[in-house]
Amino acid sequence: MQLKFLNKINSPEDLNKMSNDDLRILCDELRYYTVNTITEIGGHLAPTLGVIELTVALHYIYNAPSDKIVWDVGHQAYAHKLLTGRFDKFPSIRQYGGLSGFLKRSESEYDVFGAGHASTAISAAVGMSEARYHNKDNYKVVAIIGDGAMTGGLAFEGINNGGHLGKQLTVILNDNEMSISPNVGALSKYFTRLISNPTYNRLKGEAWDLTKKLPLAKKTVQSFLHRLDKSIKNIIVPGMLFEEMGFRYFGPIDGHDLDELLKTLDTIKDLDRPVLLHVVTKKGKGMSVAEKDPIKYHGVKANINSNGKLIKKSKNVEAPSFQDVFGHLSCEIASHRKDVVCITAAMREGTGLVPYEKSYPDRYYDVGIAEGHGITFAAGLATQGIKPIVAIYSTFLQRAFDHIVHDVAIQNLPVIFCMDRAGIAGEDGPTHHGALDIAYLRCIQGMTLAAPKNGNEFRKLLYTALDHNGPFGIRYPKCTSFEFDKKGQAELIPIGSWEVEKKGDDIVILAIGPMVYSALDVASKLEEYGYSCEVVNCRFIKPMDTGYLKGIIKNFDKIVTIEEGVLSGGFGDGVSSWILENGFKGKIKRIGLPDNYVQHGSRSQIFKHIGLDTESMTLKVKNLIEFKEIEKTTIA
Repeated sequence: MQLKFLNKINSPEDLNKMSNDDLRILCDELRYYTVNTITEIGGHLAPTLGVIELTVALHYIYNAPSDKIVWDVGHQAYAHKLLTGRFDKFPSIRQYGGLSGFLKRSESEYDVFGAGHASTAISAAVGMSEARYHNKDNYKVVAIIGDGAMTGGLAFEGINNGGHLGKQLTVILNDNEMSISPNVGALSKYFTRLISNPTYNRLKGEAWDLTKKLPLAKKTVQSFLHRLDKSIKNIIVPGMLFEEMGFRYFGPIDGHDLDELLKTLDTIKDLDRPVLLHVVTKKGKGMSVAEKDPIKYHGVKANINSNGKLIKKSKNVEAPSFQDVFGHLSCEIASHRKDVVCITAAMREGTGLVPYEKSYPDRYYDVGIAEGHGITFAAGLATQGIKPIVAIYSTFLQRAFDHIVHDVAIQNLPVIFCMDRAGIAGEDGPTHHGALDIAYLRCIQGMTLAAPKNGNEFRKLLYTALDHNGPFGIRYPKCTSFEFDKKGQAELIPIGSWEVEKKGDDIVILAIGPMVYSALDVASKLEEYGYSCEVVNCRFIKPMDTGYLKGIIKNFDKIVTIEEGVLSGGFGDGVSSWILENGFKGKIKRIGLPDNYVQHGSRSQIFKHIGLDTESMTLKVKNLIEFKEIEKTTIA
């Protein structure tokens, strides 16, 4: 397709010069360009294809960035980026040093609120709406949220507060569920136009004011008008929940009918109260394979053609990912333990639970984007003898911190937390890096926290967790599992025990998870310089192997810790605190994630940038060894 408009748009203001026919061509160009770009470089695809028309309509009707357009999550905001001056940079999206795959305030003034986690848009928009009155400004505020994100409690907390405050705010519910499609038709469109029409709203207000002047039966007449209005809406409009929470409900309307969107947005934007517009869209719109399988094409890898086929496929056979290992182990355990259930928060595919859900549907629970509920739900199950395994990304689990403490840990309930994407999550960037889980779980009393070096050790730790009577966390990154035998044998590991992978004399390297392999590479390189390094697999982060730590104090004067997590409050902090309190007089170097938010890129690019690659770590350890003067203990 030869682009006629898209490559010439520098800001949303350019849309104002276009006719409706031109805007429809622009929608086609947005869809074409997004499909061709994202299938080549990888990224989120189906969500943004479903909101092309809505995005164009929003930027045509509203005056961004003066008006505040708040997108939930950011999966659906690729078209928004293309219309706000980022066309030339768009091929760099999710690439190292390029555009973020999510909303990012530092990237553009049009990204008024950063978003990588779901359900935040309404609460943020309520805050902006209220700030407008404090600052005596006159902008409009609109929040776009998907039906999936509406399962998050935060969304309803925002609606509840926004309805109570009663200020101008438009919430657009982007509903891509097929079950609602019968409501999209001529009658629904007609009624929506009727109730959103300024004349209708003016007459309704005048009728209500008139009743106040009636000398008799004023309350009776008002009550009748209210019941009549409510009854009509109950028959035609499935939105009374929002009405009861203080939002005027409109819809549902066809989210791909550009003319209808323009008319409706134009008529409701000036209503000086909270309103909710319900639009029905089709995820993956315009790409046939994505329309048929929107889950699969929610995000695509690089080198996928428009027909959904891989252009390139590696012939190298390697160990499965940790996610696939978890999927296998969950089924393995369920096959001989009837008391085990698996819980996830709208991440069946991402966490590897697809085979489990197919094989054990009666023991599988997807709670939606409601991590806090998922944890407390698991706690309730655990009180009755069920063994719940909760599979949630590390970065999303932090949303449920209070539930972990109050509902699980204080009651010492045997809930197992399998934390996917622990450490660097790659191209999804800082909202998705699992950088904090060690720090926020280490501080919880009674919590056991472990990290397997490979898939085989994952099996052992998971069975150990099932045998443990208390909360147990297992963290693992988004990468290969290095080693995994599908027919391997289960084995319990003594809680708190570490494993010496390589003996050495000059320095000891304490590593967790797959960083053990990096530590072994570092030790191998240092041997070339004549240095002997001991490498330890510290598979238990909490409790630590205090018996081995006592031996360190006697046998080594130099220690290095390596972790794929933040240093503040991390594994290295735990080791440092213990050995210093127990008389260690040597030197310790902590290696991990920096005290800033790591940007997006491939794992290898990020590791090199932050000094977690083999070469950088080798240099750090070598410098520690060669620093001869030891006047006092230092922690770096």
